Amino acid sequence: MRGAALAVTVGLTVVAAGCAATPHYVPPAHTYYVARDGDDGAAGTSPGTAWRTLDRADRAGLAPGDRLLLEGGARFEGSVTVGPKDAGDAGRPVVLGSFGTGRATIDSPAGPAVSVYDTGGVQVRDLALRGSGTSRARDAGLNLYSDLDGGGRPAGVTVSDVDVAGFRVGVAVGASAHGVGFRDVAVRRAVLHGNTDAGFLAYGPDFKPARPVYAHADLTLDSVTAYGNPGDPRAHDRHTGDGIVVGSVRGATLRHVAAHDNGARAASDAPEGPVGVWAYDATGVVVEHSLAYRNHTGSAVDGAGFGLDSNVSESALRGNLAFDNDGPGFYAYQRWVNGAHLRNTISHNITVDDGRALPGHGAIAVYGQDIRDLAVVQNTVVLSRSPAGSGPALRLQSGERGVVVRNNLLVTGDVPLVVADPGLGPSNVTLQGNNYRSAKGDWQVRWGAERYGSLAAWQAATGQEMHGGGAVGLDVDPCLAGGALPRIGSPDDAPRVVPTCDALAGQGVDLPLPHGAPPAGGADWFGRSFDAAPQVGGVVPR
Repeated sequence: MRGAALAVTVGLTVVAAGCAATPHYVPPAHTYYVARDGDDGAAGTSPGTAWRTLDRADRAGLAPGDRLLLEGGARFEGSVTVGPKDAGDAGRPVVLGSFGTGRATIDSPAGPAVSVYDTGGVQVRDLALRGSGTSRARDAGLNLYSDLDGGGRPAGVTVSDVDVAGFRVGVAVGASAHGVGFRDVAVRRAVLHGNTDAGFLAYGPDFKPARPVYAHADLTLDSVTAYGNPGDPRAHDRHTGDGIVVGSVRGATLRHVAAHDNGARAASDAPEGPVGVWAYDATGVVVEHSLAYRNHTGSAVDGAGFGLDSNVSESALRGNLAFDNDGPGFYAYQRWVNGAHLRNTISHNITVDDGRALPGHGAIAVYGQDIRDLAVVQNTVVLSRSPAGSGPALRLQSGERGVVVRNNLLVTGDVPLVVADPGLGPSNVTLQGNNYRSAKGDWQVRWGAERYGSLAAWQAATGQEMHGGGAVGLDVDPCLAGGALPRIGSPDDAPRVVPTCDALAGQGVDLPLPHGAPPAGGADWFGRSFDAAPQVGGVVPR
């Protein structure tokens, strides 16, 4: 919001009886209104004296505590910008929102509908933002951007109850190549759809593993849904069509988010594909009790549900549900050998029929060049064969160190249970306490150049699924509610993967996770807590 500063009335606050304290000036808050039948020559300070256009509103300065409200149910063309001379006080935020009945809609023919630039202390709520679909490549419908090159981060931006469509990105939180980003940003109850590149995106300067710097800190996404963000078939040089992307962040919590039906038009020759929910160049990210399904890729890679991508550390995916994604339901990936992908956890998740569009990738995949101290524990994997053939339940590539895969339930039909690259020994990856069930077809594990047709043969040859000199792996019927090989067509079908007997209860191996890895989640997708005794699989039996 650019323009002259508002005139204010100054008051004197007395803080102790009998003496006057240092004057504390508290500018009064103002509320401004914009209505379809308003008048830009009016005062703008009541619904009856409302302005008519966003252009007029954008010429007013917004001091801490001020509100700019648009008439609910009306549409306004243009944009609103809150800039460095506006807002700035997280304790007295500027509010952009609606008044009356319903949400106001901002139609932006070019550029963001709402911009927050180099300032904090802003609430954006109860608005629909619409783009033309032809905005410039980096434009977001709601764009938070900082190019400050020193000092503290702008803090305290909250976005809630918004619907954003028709932009390159729905909501973006970004920083320039040399800038610091935002602190304490929360996005709640947002619907982000029909945006070309992504529903939500956080990004910042290039990552330097020797001296990692993260643009943003303390990001929260709660009840955010990103769907139908199609991708750009003309973008041959990058991934497009993502759901939710979290990059250059120290400390993020994503809870009850959903990403579905994204990436359907992503370029077929792009070097990378989109993913439902993923993090990169970040640390301390937790994604829990969230959902990803029917996410697609136009290329031969990605299209996954959830991912911990390059340069992610001390982060966790736990208690989530993924199904019918082109790529893996859950993955860890590292592009470079730099020691920056370490101490992460993937636990208590469910993946059903993921990775079937990309044969060889796996429902849970650990791949790349340098993944260290990763824990893949107590997940449930159900994978049937697709017409084109499917990858395994678990895919392990070389380049790992200190990876543990423990107490997972793997159920397949006519596809391998595990496929691992040659040269993976116990120092690279250790599998213990997992249940391997072939519900249809031959039991098989492909370990390097060898194929094993039984758990005992694989154990004897590789030393996997052993602990304390004894065998710990299992091959038992988990008694899933939906049958031997249940399918999921919607989130409501998730109970089909719940075990109905106690065959796996208390059968897990009780061993510590790699040092520094976040703890495994204590509740499953349904919110039910696990017993203290280790269990195999990511769902509490009923």
